[in-house]
Amino acid sequence: YHGPIYMTPPTKAICPILLEDYRKITVERKGETGFFTSQHIKDCMKKVVPLHLHETVWVDDELELRAYYAGHVLGAAMVYARCGNESVVYTGDYNMTPDRHLGAAWIDKVRPDVLITETTYGTTIRDSKRSRERDFLEKVHSCVMRGGKVLIPCFALGRAQELCILIETYWERMGLTVPVYFSAGLTEKANRYYKLFINWTNQKVKESFVDRNPFDFKYIKPWNRDYADLPGPMVLFATPGMLHIGTSLEVFRKWAPDERNMLIMPGYCVAGTVGAKVLSGMKVVDIDQYTQVHVNIDVQNLSFSAHADAKGIMELIRQASPRNVVLVHGEKSRMSYLKSKIMGEFGCPCYDPANGELLEIEAGKDMRALMSDRLFQTAWAQEQQRRQEPTPITELPVKGVLLLGDSKRLTRLLDPSEFDLDEAPVVASARLTDTPDTAGDGRSGDPAAGTRLMNMGDDRSADIRFSTRRVFDGSRISERLGLAVDADV
Repeated sequence: YHGPIYMTPPTKAICPILLEDYRKITVERKGETGFFTSQHIKDCMKKVVPLHLHETVWVDDELELRAYYAGHVLGAAMVYARCGNESVVYTGDYNMTPDRHLGAAWIDKVRPDVLITETTYGTTIRDSKRSRERDFLEKVHSCVMRGGKVLIPCFALGRAQELCILIETYWERMGLTVPVYFSAGLTEKANRYYKLFINWTNQKVKESFVDRNPFDFKYIKPWNRDYADLPGPMVLFATPGMLHIGTSLEVFRKWAPDERNMLIMPGYCVAGTVGAKVLSGMKVVDIDQYTQVHVNIDVQNLSFSAHADAKGIMELIRQASPRNVVLVHGEKSRMSYLKSKIMGEFGCPCYDPANGELLEIEAGKDMRALMSDRLFQTAWAQEQQRRQEPTPITELPVKGVLLLGDSKRLTRLLDPSEFDLDEAPVVASARLTDTPDTAGDGRSGDPAAGTRLMNMGDDRSADIRFSTRRVFDGSRISERLGLAVDADV
């Protein structure tokens, strides 16, 4: 691939670290061959183009991209893409609930033809975050007070920082001296970028940053593997989060037989991983073909996952107002239930395709046009004069001339004064939610009847009646629009 790769700035900074860590585990530990090299990672990152939140980037003459805050991990973004008159929103992973270090995902009412959303927790409605945090801290406190060790498997980005801030605050408030560790390496590197991209965190973190960086932990220290055999209570945040490899699995093997210890699983575990087996209640777990572990440790499952639950997924669909919804990244049974709920509540088609299945979805037929500055300023001024009180303007009636484009030219909505016109009524069809003359003076004979541009997600159709008048020569219209004389109009 030789084209551009678009990433948010935090993702661009963190991505090479994640890729290199993945390469080392795959090649150096598992011994796989034919894998990508460190040089491949460097060459890949040279193609990266930064994509800032709410910035519209034109990849070429037709394709535009725009990123929206996803709240899942640092740098996570949902992408709105439009090509011609067709548009799609791809959510990736997102979280609609703000936590201690990141804000909630949100998106404009972009009304895409297709919304592709994750459904990891498609049938789950989680309890309040505050009660989960209280339950988590009480369980950790009770375990260390009885002399036990607490193992908290989590991924290096997102949940590690979230839970570290929670423990740090609690330890300081309670005056506890029990040692707390996080497995160094990837998490430590990730914390540096959380400090660097503080503007991607939530408002509370930004405000506290003036006095102290909340990611400079006072009570939490880097982990040394020799500490696993030390006596006495301790708390360890270890990667990865599913107990399938790495530090978390290594420490689990040592701490699992002791019933004084506790294992807290804060996130989702894929079927077949050690984490999933332990959560299912298995008392003897096969680590590999040579090793079995007796599970006497106290196992707790407290969901601090950064994925949206069913309520959050429905809220995002409500915000974006798509014409079609496609469900991915979830279990089939959960997706089927959520699919029926979406179709019932929003009345739009919903699909839950299998991996590799091809979907054919008919796009909408809305007309997209560029409005001239003069027309917008005139309409805005008239609307302000019409309103007796200074209330926010959420709907704007416009009355103008629609200049139809073709494959090379965009359709434009212009003020009649921008042309020399010869009255000749023409009719075009477009989707609206109001009758055409609600924006004008109500007279059906108005030569430039307006339209109210609002709620374009409605499926009703109406005719836009407008008048076009003969344009005498291309140079004159170019001059009127402030374009070069030889411009393609």
